[in-house]
Amino acid sequence: MEACDDDLTRFEAEGSAPLPVANDQGYVQCDGARIWYATYGSGLPVILLHGGLGHSGNWGYQVAALVKRGYLAVVVDSRGHGRSTRDERPFTYELMAADVLTVMNFLQIEQAAFVGWSDGAVIAMIVGIKAPERVFGVFFFGCNMDPSGTKEVEFTPVMKRCFERHARDYAQLSFTPEQFDEFVEAVSEMMRTEPNYTAEELEDICVPVAIVQSEHDEFIKPEHAEYLAATIPNAEYIKLFGVSHFAPLQRPEKFNSVILEFLVKVAPKLDP
Repeated sequence: MEACDDDLTRFEAEGSAPLPVANDQGYVQCDGARIWYATYGSGLPVILLHGGLGHSGNWGYQVAALVKRGYLAVVVDSRGHGRSTRDERPFTYELMAADVLTVMNFLQIEQAAFVGWSDGAVIAMIVGIKAPERVFGVFFFGCNMDPSGTKEVEFTPVMKRCFERHARDYAQLSFTPEQFDEFVEAVSEMMRTEPNYTAEELEDICVPVAIVQSEHDEFIKPEHAEYLAATIPNAEYIKLFGVSHFAPLQRPEKFNSVILEFLVKVAPKLDP
């Protein structure tokens, strides 16, 4: 039976599905911060980048599916999120993209497919812009590439449940567990002012991209997702019906099937 948590009641109470036993996990020193990573399975690398205020554990359903299909799943806690630390500088997406490239270098991953959710989607896209030779493709779910793409947000019960889960996880995982309010404000300031990519910059993207938009996304205007798909060369537009910004948790089997279809297109597994 397909897992279903449309109102995030289960996520608020329990979090996502537990991550499997890691092959390897640890920290990489990245320009003033210690960035946590973990790897699972084996095969072609797929790097999963979580959303703002969250952490890699939010990918539990997706990591298990990727490992089962023969991929090497790599998760990274963004700077200041989850188990990763930060310095006194403001959050920026480009700084977090540089962290991901440093982790790739440390793990000796020459090229990977990227799956990004919300803020993680922006980070993945920036890696694709800055270092296209390292990227098989970008699965860009639920985010904007300039300020015009966001809605006026209404704090719904679903969003409140997600926020409460993030607060509990931050208190458990962070090196600064008492600073959640300051963390939220710093991330929110980044979201208010970034990203700021022009149409001309998007037109220069040369890696395969899927723009994935949920029917009921609470944060991103559907017309912005359509604009991204029309502007980025050869980008694919995928609409997920019956779900919102939290689709990886609400209907994981549906979400995973779309990821796997994308991976087969952009980075087919090598013959044994």
